[in-house]
Amino acid sequence: MFKSYSISYLLIIILLSVVMACQNKNEATLPRNEQLHQLFDQYWEQRLQYFPLEATAYGDSRYNDQLPVLFSATNRDKLSRFYLQNLEASKKMKEPLNPEDAISKELFEYEMQINLDAFNFPGHLMPINQFWSFTLEFPQLGSGSGNQPFKTEKDYRDFLKRMQLFQGWCDTAILNMKEGISQGIVLPQILAIKVIPQLQQVLTTDPTKNIFYQPILQMPASFNDSLKKSLSNAYFYEISHSIIPSYARLKVFFEKEYLPACRQSFGLDALPKGKEWYQYLIRYYTTTNLSPDTIYQMGIKEVDRLTAEMEKVKAQVGFKGDLQAFFDHLNTDPQFFPFTTAQAVLDSFWAINRIQEPYLKKMFKAVPKTKFEIRQTEAYRAASASAEYNAGSEDGTRPGIFYTPILDPRKFNIVGMETLFLHEAIPGHHYQISLQQENKELPAFRKFLGYSAYAEGWALYTETLGPELGLFKNPYQYFGHLSDAMHRAIRLVVDVAIHTRQMSRDSAIAYMRSHERISLEEATAEIERYMAIPGQALSYKIGQFKIMELRKKYEQQLGNRFSLADFHEQVLNGGNMPLEVLEKKLQGWADNF
Repeated sequence: MFKSYSISYLLIIILLSVVMACQNKNEATLPRNEQLHQLFDQYWEQRLQYFPLEATAYGDSRYNDQLPVLFSATNRDKLSRFYLQNLEASKKMKEPLNPEDAISKELFEYEMQINLDAFNFPGHLMPINQFWSFTLEFPQLGSGSGNQPFKTEKDYRDFLKRMQLFQGWCDTAILNMKEGISQGIVLPQILAIKVIPQLQQVLTTDPTKNIFYQPILQMPASFNDSLKKSLSNAYFYEISHSIIPSYARLKVFFEKEYLPACRQSFGLDALPKGKEWYQYLIRYYTTTNLSPDTIYQMGIKEVDRLTAEMEKVKAQVGFKGDLQAFFDHLNTDPQFFPFTTAQAVLDSFWAINRIQEPYLKKMFKAVPKTKFEIRQTEAYRAASASAEYNAGSEDGTRPGIFYTPILDPRKFNIVGMETLFLHEAIPGHHYQISLQQENKELPAFRKFLGYSAYAEGWALYTETLGPELGLFKNPYQYFGHLSDAMHRAIRLVVDVAIHTRQMSRDSAIAYMRSHERISLEEATAEIERYMAIPGQALSYKIGQFKIMELRKKYEQQLGNRFSLADFHEQVLNGGNMPLEVLEKKLQGWADNF
């Protein structure tokens, strides 16, 4: 009887497998669902109108003169209805889809829902902080070195309108922050005080010395004298009557009303619904439902692992002191500060790229067509900036740019340069973002999806490729890699601890400094970043862990059939997506071997 049951059971399994295989084959041959793609296209066109600054960043100039206040009550209501209507329209479509359309539909509904869920929390009552704020982004746009183009007369006229509209943005920001004061939803005072000097930087007494006047000093030679004079006068007027008064009004409000009302606490849990809000932000940034405690324990475990690796390198180079003394050695010894000019720093980054180029060709099937540049961060923002990647435009007219701040080249530490380049430049953010934007098979909304866990997880994963790319041969560069990995691991501990009342700001700073080579000033800025944007710093390691887990899984499962180039192709060719969707996508790829 047992034998008979086993045979029957096996027959059922075989039949089910055949049915599922036939079903999968049929779904794979289904044509593109035009109704679904029409929804995607309609959504994208409307989204660009709602988010004109995004359109500018993507190289779409149709809305370069617009500046809506997204956190106003009217626009919040409009956006919530927009997301809900699109979510409901997508869910009504029940017909079978080919695999790619099925992924697109899942991503679309995820995107609508995660944005809808944000309206459950009062982030609009804290529209300005010292780390991420339009008050910091706007000067970069207005400087002519950001996404806003300044090539034609229309470009210049477009930005004049944005400067005029900025007054309304500031008025609404102040109105919302006053409402935040009444509800007890305000920034920590230690963060609010950092905003004031940032606002002050724009308050020049001479409009021609203002950062927003820079495009006038760089007008195209093709502009005739009459046009140059007209634009110069117009920019002088708007800087005098829109920009400077608006920043001054914000500064006075922060000094006189906001700062005295700010809280002494540090974490999100001190605010109404703070615990639920933080759990939402974990989901938003990591695309997972991990609990704060689970993430905290992951961080502790990773910090311990990396500490052991650091000890090995210290022993390898023959350093006799403890790890803290080794950190000090790396931060002070002249051998780690070989540069005398900013150009020498930039050249050193290009040299890193030349080393890895032969290996890149073996590890990646697709190479971005978008051009790539390395630039020194502009002087006006270098003091408060980190190394970063600015994506190129979809049409290829604007290159992808790796910016690195160089305040004094003689103080630029060479340790960790290889890891930094892998992450921020190639094959990190430049490959991932450029290949996503260049992929003509993706619906427009997928070309610009930006889940932090995927993007930062990928960039952090590429750091681990150093040995396979011919790098980290110098033990100090490998230690630099460990230092960066430690920095991200520490984030799992301190971000959670700050926002669940386990650590104060000072305790978090002390914890960070005890485990990595970082100055007091740098650690303070980092911890205050995590206070300002809860949960974002968790995305790096969570994303990296998942990508490394999937690589290991398929290396073991596929054996000799596993190709690293194929794996990278599968991770990148669908664009940015939540980790759960990426996992299902790769499972489908492996199942087809």
